[in-house]
Amino acid sequence: MSDSSTLPPARLHPEAELARDALSTPLLSRAVRLARWAGPATRVDAGGGLVEEQVPAAAEALGLTGEDAAADAAEAWRAAVDAGLVEVTDEEEGTVAAGADLQVVTGGSPHEILEVWLAALETVLADASVPDLGGLVDAIAAEDGSGELDLSSLDWDPEADAEFLDGVLGNLYLLTVGDDGAEAAPVPLPALAASVIVPDDMGEPTDDVLEQVSEAMMRLDDQFRMLEPAGLVEYQPVDESLMADADEEPAAPVDDTEVSRYGMVRLTPLGLYGLRARLLEAGFDAPAVGDLADKGADALLDGTAVFPPAAAHAETEQWLTRREPLAAARELLAAARGTDEGAPLRRLRCQQALSLVGAGAGPALREVLDDAELGGLARVWLTEHGATDVPPPSEAMIFWLTIDTVAAQLAAEGNSEELRALVEGLAAQHSGFFSTVWRVDHPATADVLEAMGRLHPDKKIAKEARKAAFKARSQHGG
Repeated sequence: MSDSSTLPPARLHPEAELARDALSTPLLSRAVRLARWAGPATRVDAGGGLVEEQVPAAAEALGLTGEDAAADAAEAWRAAVDAGLVEVTDEEEGTVAAGADLQVVTGGSPHEILEVWLAALETVLADASVPDLGGLVDAIAAEDGSGELDLSSLDWDPEADAEFLDGVLGNLYLLTVGDDGAEAAPVPLPALAASVIVPDDMGEPTDDVLEQVSEAMMRLDDQFRMLEPAGLVEYQPVDESLMADADEEPAAPVDDTEVSRYGMVRLTPLGLYGLRARLLEAGFDAPAVGDLADKGADALLDGTAVFPPAAAHAETEQWLTRREPLAAARELLAAARGTDEGAPLRRLRCQQALSLVGAGAGPALREVLDDAELGGLARVWLTEHGATDVPPPSEAMIFWLTIDTVAAQLAAEGNSEELRALVEGLAAQHSGFFSTVWRVDHPATADVLEAMGRLHPDKKIAKEARKAAFKARSQHGG
């Protein structure tokens, strides 16, 4: 997650829907119930936590039973305080009152409710980064008798643990937004653990690294069990039978059919919203579909240039719903002009956007039939939409559009199989293609011909392409 420019756009659910999800999470619903339960007799310690003798009553108020009841109630209380649902009114006396944000839960906007949930989420994330302190009691009260926790005597680095969890959640976010479908598939826990443990350049993981992955899996199993009630993830825990020996972590699975037994996790729509908010807070550029809807066509075409296809389609649809078809088409065409490096891909995105506009775009396309940069795509669009009076393109326009199209595909996909097929088709379709195309007055002519030389499987044709690229460079002075 070091390069923020690689983050694809998140496809968020509407805030009203997400706010309803937030209110129904065990995390926020319990915090709200405790905020309403608290009264003049409620006492807190110096850190704002419930005093120990009041925790059982809080657990009872929440209907919690079992060995985790006290811990869950204490966490719900901390979330209520951190989210502003409860306010400590007198630190010395340890008294509390209803917080200002308690009213937000019933009368606030969806965005305000989500802000309250995000504040409560931070409490759980902080708790999830802390190892189980049950086995660390002996480390409290160091030899000097100070009664403080001596971190140096523990094998625990709080900052490293927080960074580990942030790294895992960051990778889960990337996997979720990088999946171009409407809903991302669940991620196997071993794969997620490996994504932060195994170095990118390591071929076959060593036994030591595999052991680290297994240890990380067990930490994540505990952490995701804590994060599920916050509404962040849907989690299928590690199969208990894999942990029959309490002293051993399960080895990473070898068989794909067994992988679900090792834990499966998926970000919820609310979790996607929450992690994006945290990424923005941390200074990342984390776009969301809809961000460009109120911006100009130039921002739309440049912004969606790097989007996965489904996200680009969704963003363009949102942009078009705010505009009258003919005006939108004219704005898109104006923004598609240019001789800069990004221009071919802008024109490709423009072409894709115009396919969503419909017949209302027709007059705008006719206006640019004689335009050197847009005339080719205008003819294609009009012909595809049934126009029978479209003037045929000149040979120069055909070749220019060919170079522009390949340049756009190169920018969008690199050396893909689709592009290889396109290159083969072009060379086969036009006899003497390379003896003519090098003269095309397009900034990308030489680069496209070099790429064709790289991609074409026929050595003789590839050599022709490289020769043509050399001529094109000579013609344009390098």
